[in-house]
Amino acid sequence: MPFSVGAHAGSQGSLSTWRTSSYSGDQGGDGAEASAYSSTAVAVRDAKNPAGPILTLQPAVFSDFLSWAAAAATAAG
Repeated sequence: MPFSVGAHAGSQGSLSTWRTSSYSGDQGGDGAEASAYSSTAVAVRDAKNPAGPILTLQPAVFSDFLSWAAAAATAAG
């Protein structure tokens, strides 16, 4: 399966440092955070709700998503 949803960060085992998206700004807010969960998964969570559910994606799927998001942002201007 290319993705799964976890209950919250505490139930997902040991996560490395979370990286905040550029849309979250210095004060948190409207954006997402990502963390390498393992060599086979990237965890993604809502920056406004770090204790909430997280989505885990295969690295290739996460990479495809980032490429899509960058292209969409460029197209939107």
